[in-house]
Amino acid sequence: MPTQSETCLPAGRAGILRTPHGDIKTPAFVAVATKADIKGIDVRLFPELGIQTIISNTYHLYLSPGEQLIDKAGGLHKFMAFDGPIMTDSGGFQVFSLGEGFGKKVSKVQPEHEGLAKGSRAPVHLSLLQEPSVPAFYDSELATSHGKLAIVDEEGVSFTSHVDGSFHRFTPERSIEIQHKLGADIIYAFDECTSPAADKAYQKEAMDRTHRWADRSLKAHRQNLAANAAQGIYGIVQGGRYADLRIESARTLAAMDFDGYGIGGSFSKQDILGILDKVNRELPNDKPRHLLGIGEPEDIFIGVEAGIDTFDCVLPTRNGRTGGIYTTRGKVQIPNAEFREDFGPLDEGCACPVCLKHTRAYVHHLFRTHEMLGPILASMHNIFFLTNLVSQIRQSILDGNFHAFRDTFLGSYGKV
Repeated sequence: MPTQSETCLPAGRAGILRTPHGDIKTPAFVAVATKADIKGIDVRLFPELGIQTIISNTYHLYLSPGEQLIDKAGGLHKFMAFDGPIMTDSGGFQVFSLGEGFGKKVSKVQPEHEGLAKGSRAPVHLSLLQEPSVPAFYDSELATSHGKLAIVDEEGVSFTSHVDGSFHRFTPERSIEIQHKLGADIIYAFDECTSPAADKAYQKEAMDRTHRWADRSLKAHRQNLAANAAQGIYGIVQGGRYADLRIESARTLAAMDFDGYGIGGSFSKQDILGILDKVNRELPNDKPRHLLGIGEPEDIFIGVEAGIDTFDCVLPTRNGRTGGIYTTRGKVQIPNAEFREDFGPLDEGCACPVCLKHTRAYVHHLFRTHEMLGPILASMHNIFFLTNLVSQIRQSILDGNFHAFRDTFLGSYGKV
C-alpha cells in the first residue's frame, strides 16, 4: 500500500510517496484521467509532460466499460497501458454533481528527508467479486424529483445514469468493491460532497454521514486482504466552508486507520488557506494529504504552504479544449485575433514539447479552423505548465526559498 516519508517545513513539505507502481515526488500535480485517459493525450507522452500519476473516475468507469471488464484486462494500469501510480475517486463527487449541483452550474469553489517507506508491497491481482444485480430501468419521476438525478440516504446514493437513464446504487461497500476491481494504487472512501451553497445544518448532516461511510469503506477495504496489500485507502475530510466542521471532520478521520487523507467538498476562496492549515494540523503528519479537484496556480501555492502534498484538477485540459493557455504572466485565449501573427511559443521560456516546436500563430490557426490538434496541443502545454510549476515549488522547498519563489511567480502571473 502507498506510504510516504516526509517532514514538515516552515513553507510546506517535500517528500516521496511510494506506491506499488512507482514513487511520486511531492508536492505533485495529479493529472485527471476521468475515463482512463487524459483527453486527447497519448499515454506515451506522459513522461514528456511531467505526469507522475493520474486520478480516474470510479463513477464513469463503472458505467463504461464497467469494472468487470477492466478487472479482466488486468486492472487500469494494463487496460490503459500506464505503468505509473493511479488513484481512483470514490464516486462521491457525483452525489454532488448529480444531486445538489445538477443543473445549477455550481462548482466546488464559491531540508528534505525521504526515508524508505514501511510496508510497501507488490501489487496483487484481485479476484473477481460477484456483482449484485441492479434494475436497468429509467424512472422519469425519480430523475426529475427535487431537480436531481441522485437521491442520498443513510445507506448510500441511488442515481440514474446520465448516459442512458438506467438506475444504479452506490453504497460505501459497493464503491470500494468497484475500486478494488479497477486496481488503482490509491482509492478513496465513499463520501458526500456538498454544495457550497448548502447551509451549515446540512453540511454537518452530510459530514456526519460521510464519517459513517468512511468507517464502512475502511472496513470493506481491510477485509479484502489482497486489495488491502496492494492498494492504499484515503479518507475524505468534509465540512464545507465551516472551519469548526472541517476540524471536527479531520479529527474524526485522523482517529481511523486510513493510509492518507483527501480534503474534498466546497470551499470559499477567502477562507481556504485558513481552513487547510487548521485541517492539516489535525491530520497525522506522517501520512499524505490530497486536495481534491482544486489546482489553479494560486490554489497550489496556498495548498502547499498549508501542508498539502498532491493536487488534482480538470482545468488544464478543460481550459485547453477552449483555447485557454497558462503562461507565466497569466492565462490567455489563444483563439483571439492578437495571436494570428505571433510567432513566439505559447509561453516564453517553456520547455514543454509544444512550446519547443510550435508557435502561438500555429495553435491560433488550429483553433480558428476547428482542427482537433489545437485543443490537444493546448492541453499538453497546460498539463506541463502545472506539473513543472509544482516541480519548481518542490525544489524551492528543498532550497529553502519557497516564499521568494511564490512571490516572484505570483508577482508576474496575471499581468497579461
